[in-house]
Amino acid sequence: MTAPADPDAIVIPALLRAARGSYSLAIRLRLQEAGLEDVPRNGAYVLGGMGNHGGTAGDLVRELGVTKQAASLLIDTLVVRGYLQRSIDADDRRRQMIELTERGRAAADVIRSGVMAVDDELAAKVGAAGVDALRAGLVALIEIRERMEDEVRLGSVDE
Repeated sequence: MTAPADPDAIVIPALLRAARGSYSLAIRLRLQEAGLEDVPRNGAYVLGGMGNHGGTAGDLVRELGVTKQAASLLIDTLVVRGYLQRSIDADDRRRQMIELTERGRAAADVIRSGVMAVDDELAAKVGAAGVDALRAGLVALIEIRERMEDEVRLGSVDE
């Protein structure tokens, strides 16, 4: 989808779908420039979340909403490619710790620069108030989704 002449003529779900590629493309380009083009699909979310926001690999993979098999494969791939390392938890030897390697930290920095570049360009196009309004709208959509998920879990939605 190209940028519409009249954005009001396009439904919000289509706009969201088309717009989300801005971040992934910026990240992918920067990873390629840095020689880190082997980050797998969804790997940037995990590496960026761990490096820039202190998230755990397990929590971030769960947020992706993928199957346990896909999550395990993603973590395995990131380990094999040198972005993550596994170690045994010293306090509970039954648990494995997953941490960023030096290469993983470098990738997280590159990912952050891609996100910031899009954020900066967005702010230049719509201004700070526009970015704030977009953020508020997206948070509202998340709250709507969470309410609907609760309704589905509780069985209060007719199917």
